[in-house]
Amino acid sequence: IPLSSGMILLTWQKIAPTSLLYQISPSLNMNMLVTLALLSTMLGGWGGLNQTQLRKILAYSSIAHMGWMMIIVLINPDLTLLSLMIYITTTLTMFMTLNLSSTTKIKSISNLWSKSTPMTMIIFLALLSLGGLPPLTGFMPKWLILQELIINNNPAMAILMALSALLNLFFYMRIIYTTSLTTFPTNNNTKHHWLNTQTKSTHMIPTLTIISSMLLPLTPMLITLI
Repeated sequence: IPLSSGMILLTWQKIAPTSLLYQISPSLNMNMLVTLALLSTMLGGWGGLNQTQLRKILAYSSIAHMGWMMIIVLINPDLTLLSLMIYITTTLTMFMTLNLSSTTKIKSISNLWSKSTPMTMIIFLALLSLGGLPPLTGFMPKWLILQELIINNNPAMAILMALSALLNLFFYMRIIYTTSLTTFPTNNNTKHHWLNTQTKSTHMIPTLTIISSMLLPLTPMLITLI
């Protein structure tokens, strides 16, 4: 599917089910919700390990993030909405950058170094933020969710969720390692990409990049709001 369609499916289409989950959360069974959340995070982590298509990797990442939103909806529904907003912002950053550079595979990112190094760095920041690596914005919802689980006497659940997050972080780090620390086989006949003038809009990318990577210091203020 096109990158624009994938962006809509993984961002806009998540608002409706999350809103429904938020509204009916008081009537949901805790054990069933926890089981579904753990299965979602595990499936999202294991499914993305052997993928080379960036759209499939982001799709499995979406499944894993949905598990994080589900597990906290009964304890702190507002934290679910915060997680959704940060996820949508980071995913938009990722998809808009991929669409701008016409990148669909891991190998394409390695070729992107020669065309636009800043764009490659934005992709790396978005990936690490999706993985929840501190000190990026994506670490904030995972940190707050784990804290809420521990406060509500669920340390075992917090440990399982943290371990499942390592699976996602692993295949994000694998992408970064493959594209920045290794070189794909090339030869002298490889076509060089010329730096053509961009015709696609790039106005939102800097703002989204700042939001998806630099909001962690605002965590105390956001805690008071939720």
